[in-house]
Amino acid sequence: MTEVLSQDEIDQLLTAISSGDQEPTEIQQPQADQRKIKIYDFKRPDKFSKEQIRTVSMMHETFARLTTTSLSAQLRTMVHVHVASVDQLTYEEFIRSIPNPTTLALINMDPLKGSAILEVDPAVTFAIIDRLFGGQGDEAKIDRDLTDIEQTVMESIIVRVLGNMREAWSQVIDLRPRLSQIETNPQFAQVVPPTEMVVLVTLETKVGEVEGMMNFCIPYLTIEPIISKLSAQYWYSSVRRGTTTENLNLLRDRLSMVNVPVIAEIGKMELTVREVLSLKSGDTIRLRNTKVGDPMVLKIGDREKFLCRPGVVKNKLALQITQKLEEMEEDEFEELAVEGEEE
Repeated sequence: MTEVLSQDEIDQLLTAISSGDQEPTEIQQPQADQRKIKIYDFKRPDKFSKEQIRTVSMMHETFARLTTTSLSAQLRTMVHVHVASVDQLTYEEFIRSIPNPTTLALINMDPLKGSAILEVDPAVTFAIIDRLFGGQGDEAKIDRDLTDIEQTVMESIIVRVLGNMREAWSQVIDLRPRLSQIETNPQFAQVVPPTEMVVLVTLETKVGEVEGMMNFCIPYLTIEPIISKLSAQYWYSSVRRGTTTENLNLLRDRLSMVNVPVIAEIGKMELTVREVLSLKSGDTIRLRNTKVGDPMVLKIGDREKFLCRPGVVKNKLALQITQKLEEMEEDEFEELAVEGEEE
């Protein structure tokens, strides 16, 4: 810190110089070639910037919220998942930091190249299995490999979790994660060289009263093609797109391929349970307010859309539409589209 002299000290210094008691010292000018030195570890090179780490954290906060909801519904107990940290380290350090045995899910990150790893703490794994098998999900210190049945159960859980991951990454890339296999020994899960850098997302997970960790390990080689998209500017610009004409047309195209039930209804009749139970072959049910010559009602889903008449086309039963009852207005479709995007 630079020391500031008082006026008295300045006067004394000037007096000493003028009397010859003290020689003025030359002011040292900073050399032009002096540069700031930044320490760089070649064994652990930083390949992710702080902004990219923050973007990865935001993506997986969304993933954590979706996983909290889906697992709570499936396990029928309170599940809480949140991002504890996002770090970059070597793959060897990640492998050494996890227990053996554990649950290691090898994930194909299509369309990205390579694989990622989702590691689930044994305490969380056996709490989930216990809940699905009808237990209370109490904490049990079990140190063994998964049986074939337990492994199949965990595969179904991980597949559901990967669906949440796809939605969380949708702002950056149309990721299609797919479970490849489950390993229990970390030494058998060599997806990249030991010195390769990875980004590690640590998720604190609580199932009932059992607490543990889920670790999502993504190698740099896998995420490198989209590294430029891992910025806050790109992320927020994607989030703010909202309902545009392009998105509305895309939603319309996707909705046009959805299968909906189409039912031709002849008429309606209400019967009591006693009357239904007493029905037998040969009984006749008279439809209410329906005549022989009345047209049938064609229902799309649960809405009455057309009037029609039955017939035969090429030896197959068919319907001929005679009148339109209801139309879908453009404003109504846009409202449905906005609701679909919000969900």
